[in-house]
Amino acid sequence: MQQPFDSTVVRAWATLAVDALGEGRAELDSINVFPVADGDTGTNLLRTVAAAAEGLEEADGASGGPAAPALRALGRAALIGACGNSGTILAQLLRGMAEVYGEAQRGGSPGTPGTGGARRSEDAPGGRLLAAALRRAAESAYEAVARPVEGTMLTVARAAADAAERAVAEHVDTDGVDARTDGVDADSVDPGPAVVARAAHDAARVALSATTGQLDALRRAGVVDAGGSGLVAVLGALADALSDPAAGSRPRSALVPSDAHDVQAPATAGAPDRDPAYEVMYLLEADDATVAALRERLDGLGDSLVVGGGDGLWSVHVHVDDAGAAVEAGVEAGRPHRIRITHLAAASAAGAVGGCAPGDPTEHRSGSADEAAGKDGGAGGTRSGGADSAGAGLPGGPHGRAVVAVVHGDGLAGLCEEAGALVVRAGQALDSEGLPAAVHATGAAEVVLLPNDAELHAAASRAAREARESPVGIRVAVVPTRAAVQGIAALAVHDPERRFDEDVVAMTSAAGATRYGEVAVAECRSWTMAGVCEAGDVLGLVEGDVAVIGSDIAATAEEVLERMLAAGGELVTLVVGEQAPGGLAARLEERVRGGHLGVDTVVYEGGQQCAPLLIGVE
Repeated sequence: MQQPFDSTVVRAWATLAVDALGEGRAELDSINVFPVADGDTGTNLLRTVAAAAEGLEEADGASGGPAAPALRALGRAALIGACGNSGTILAQLLRGMAEVYGEAQRGGSPGTPGTGGARRSEDAPGGRLLAAALRRAAESAYEAVARPVEGTMLTVARAAADAAERAVAEHVDTDGVDARTDGVDADSVDPGPAVVARAAHDAARVALSATTGQLDALRRAGVVDAGGSGLVAVLGALADALSDPAAGSRPRSALVPSDAHDVQAPATAGAPDRDPAYEVMYLLEADDATVAALRERLDGLGDSLVVGGGDGLWSVHVHVDDAGAAVEAGVEAGRPHRIRITHLAAASAAGAVGGCAPGDPTEHRSGSADEAAGKDGGAGGTRSGGADSAGAGLPGGPHGRAVVAVVHGDGLAGLCEEAGALVVRAGQALDSEGLPAAVHATGAAEVVLLPNDAELHAAASRAAREARESPVGIRVAVVPTRAAVQGIAALAVHDPERRFDEDVVAMTSAAGATRYGEVAVAECRSWTMAGVCEAGDVLGLVEGDVAVIGSDIAATAEEVLERMLAAGGELVTLVVGEQAPGGLAARLEERVRGGHLGVDTVVYEGGQQCAPLLIGVE
């Protein structure tokens, strides 16, 4: 009797995959030479699968139930917990499989090889459906990668799908009947999922062995592709789970035997003369049309671009020189969160773990990406210098770390200066020499730029590039803050005692987790997202778009605040401008206390003339 591919098998598969990658992690890390020889592919795959397994454990679902809900939970948790290039691709493979089983469960036609139309999931031939799922998985992975390269885990995934379809076709040929035309029950000519999984795994092993000759980096190092090797282990775990989910012997879930690759020191891999400086990853809430434009923009910024996901939630991975620009692109496309930025050269030299948190990968959970993004970074003092900067700056040259913040108003300037930042007024920042001069004026070897205005991002990026290319070679990162309240949030977690990239990650994450709003007065008649406004109308803006048109500053401020808190929040920041009516802050504080338990409020006298009130919700 064939083993059905149900939720029990999916859970067993996840557990076996974690075990297999846990056993092979060190080996996979040691042969990781492409696309960047940073020695973390095994760890990234293990973290991704561990996150997926944890998400599956937390999902509801009876043992022996349909595979579709379990695969959907597995794929979503993998997407949320994806680490590195390989982890993002694996998450997309799982998502592709889940799509096919979901379509079958809904009664749609998943395009299974050799079937004659839609079938209910409980009646669908198991081997045919698995073959279709593996094909969709491979196609989805290729689509997620901006510039697919053969000799990688993509090649292995396609070979597995090809073999799965051949196993179905050969089984039909052997039996000499066609279920579509001969009136025979399709199950009788279906090889079963266990047979298909074994065929896919065997073909994946063969394809993996060939990767050494497909990529120069692998050939020079004398290794197979690390991501492909990890995928072979995952497919082996699937074959084991389908053979017998309760069995104790797991011969197939082991990594490829040593005769399939001859591991040598990856230092001879012959990496490009200069790889991009940063790996940037984040989850993004955005629609399909916006993501298409984001792909094009990120592809122009760097390489190793993978954008996987769908249904409004995406995992973005890219290697770039300008991490701020990559995050900014995400901000413009939708709502990025769980932002992770890793300095690739530093990670490679230290043997660090790509874009994920350090520690035992088997302890990774799908919710821990916030920790990887530095959200627990502590509220250390915001001094402009620091003892971090190991090796940053030569004796007598730049040293320490500084923050440069662009502000409107004396109150905001004083607040940022108290936090240790060097302040640049918005008018000065528009000057082509303003921000570059400020960066050099800090005398620091490492500088974090907070533009605090979407219109100043380009100027900040230019200043950062000029500083990096200057003779002193200042290390500069732009945190893409779009409003003063995001800059305040970033400064609150700034800690110069951390490594530079960790500090930038923490500040970027804090800024990205802060929704921003504003109450302003219209200067002229114009069209807005909320309708036509007249000069003198009070405008309530949320995330840069006009959401409310009113006549009273206080009433408009209350409505904007309520809209922002509708999505939840823990801390409200109010920055009061010169034109704010008396008692405005107290009125809003009372509104928060009365209607939103557990939400704290902080008030600053910003003194800005551009808007009576700035609002932040973290």
